[in-house]
Amino acid sequence: MAIGTIISRITGLIRGLLLVAVLGTALLGDTFNVANTMPNILYNLLIGGALTAVFVPQIVRATNGSDGGSAFISRLVTATCVFLGALVVVAVIIAPLLVRIFATSYVGRPEFEVTTLFMRYCLPQIFFMGLFALLSQIANAKGKFGPMMWAPILNNLVGIAVLLWFLHAVKNPTVANISHSEIIWLGVGTTAGYVVQAFILIPVIAKTHIKIRPRFDWRDPELKKSIHLASWTVAFAAISQLSYLFTVNLSTGAAVRALKEGITTGVGYTPYTYSQFVFMLPHSVVTISVVTALLPSLSKFAQEKKVGDIHDQLVRAMRLVGLITVPSSIAFLFFGPLITQTLFFGISQADGKYLGFVLSAFALGLAPMSLNLIALRGLNAFENVKLQVLSNAIMNAVAATFSVGLALALPAKWVTIGLAAALSISYFVGAWLTTRLLRRYEVRIALGEVLGFYLKLAVFSLFTAVPLWLLGNRLPGGNTLRLAVVLLVGGLGYLGLAKIFKVDEITSVFETIKKKRKGR
Repeated sequence: MAIGTIISRITGLIRGLLLVAVLGTALLGDTFNVANTMPNILYNLLIGGALTAVFVPQIVRATNGSDGGSAFISRLVTATCVFLGALVVVAVIIAPLLVRIFATSYVGRPEFEVTTLFMRYCLPQIFFMGLFALLSQIANAKGKFGPMMWAPILNNLVGIAVLLWFLHAVKNPTVANISHSEIIWLGVGTTAGYVVQAFILIPVIAKTHIKIRPRFDWRDPELKKSIHLASWTVAFAAISQLSYLFTVNLSTGAAVRALKEGITTGVGYTPYTYSQFVFMLPHSVVTISVVTALLPSLSKFAQEKKVGDIHDQLVRAMRLVGLITVPSSIAFLFFGPLITQTLFFGISQADGKYLGFVLSAFALGLAPMSLNLIALRGLNAFENVKLQVLSNAIMNAVAATFSVGLALALPAKWVTIGLAAALSISYFVGAWLTTRLLRRYEVRIALGEVLGFYLKLAVFSLFTAVPLWLLGNRLPGGNTLRLAVVLLVGGLGYLGLAKIFKVDEITSVFETIKKKRKGR
């Protein structure tokens, strides 16, 4: 799963780099990114949480039935597809209203029309995102985790092909000169990737012997329960999107304000998006892989009322993801500009450096973000979405409050960096609160079980990162070679210290490698 995710993220990074090369980090890039983010916003707002977490316990329970879950799953797939189809139609019609809400500063400007057009061609992604998520959870319930991680690679490859053509065919596009046909190419091409991603899972489901057929008898008690739980995820997602609404409006507003002040270095929503993409890489590769495999077993333990096993699984998962998220957060904090200047080589050094400052502001939120997600999956196992809504409401209230405060206090140039810092602060609140809420089910995760372990990993990381940071420009070569030196020396130093001080999760890896070598 992790290997599939790594390749997916590498191809996604290539796609992101090409997008920067095609559209830049200024207003044209913002128009596409705001439009292409809207399918995710609506999907997550209305059904995403249900498909990726809430429905899993019901699917696991249904697969134990006499028909292997075919009847319930067929009803669920049919109802979901009907809902998603209707959502796409409504969203396309009200696209101008969505732009007015999420990019208020574009009203009356050329960016408004361009964003609206992009959005209408991107919104059908909602249907195929939902279909992919639902088919993935059905496969996961049957113990087939790999295809879910590999399918997005095809999505990225389609996107890369579209962007390569666009880069070759269109020179220096701007908000003023981009044509309708070019907008169609980018919008429809991006959506096509999601179509391929969803359809590639159909043969996988066929091998599970679950027979999915259209079924409109939706009065099944289990389906009604699923719909009831899903309704709570709307509240959960609505709170998240409200906070995100603040972020998009504040960042796009800062970009317009910065442009009026003569600042052309990438201020706005696009730097926030691309920096967040890099920030999310360790979380996506490790944490998402772990929690995807974790939830079906947690659901099974919850049904069997094995609270002790749930506690052990959650703590083990938290410690495992910390091995990657803690050193990654230290690397982002100290070497953010070096990382982004190396990765985003298609833009100016000034733009790349600014992206790095945003990445550094995100950095310390990485570990608590992963902890929060793992704790949320614990609540998912008990099918309690209400407590998740409470935790999410408080976390996002913190994010929104800090975002508005920093946006008002900071000059336009630094607003995007402030927004990243606000999100990081909110994750600390979310991780602490969600872990506390698990006590409702007697799952008591002591602070020392995780925090002490994370502090130890942080010390190992700082011991190698600080000297490399102090050397700074004295490191040999250009950005690429310097980053390679930082990653190699820092990584080996971190692993060496972990082995010397006998961190079980690290030493077990070395022991496994030794056993495999002896086996050969």
